[in-house]
Amino acid sequence: MQKPNLERPIQMIFRVSERERDIIYQKMALLKTNNKTAYLRKMVCDGFIYKVDFSEFKEMFANIGSVSRSINQIAKRINSTERVYTEDIAELKAQQEEMWKIIKSMCKRIP
Repeated sequence: MQKPNLERPIQMIFRVSERERDIIYQKMALLKTNNKTAYLRKMVCDGFIYKVDFSEFKEMFANIGSVSRSINQIAKRINSTERVYTEDIAELKAQQEEMWKIIKSMCKRIP
């Protein structure tokens, strides 16, 4: 019987203690992965795996979208009334300050 043409035809087997196995599974859980083979191959070949949390980016993009919508609304109001309201400027400044807080928080976490 002929073996199928596999991308990775060589199998490697190694033994670990119960403690080492538990550590491997804990680290896999942190990365939210269930594919033990892929995890072990990546760790052996590269020595590390990065897990990126994009939740702050989502918050920042939502905030940017909110500022963009506010700018569009203010621009429409200015075009129709030919007046600039101080409340509009204050709202934009507050939203911009919130964006900067998020960006600074993200930058502090970069290794």
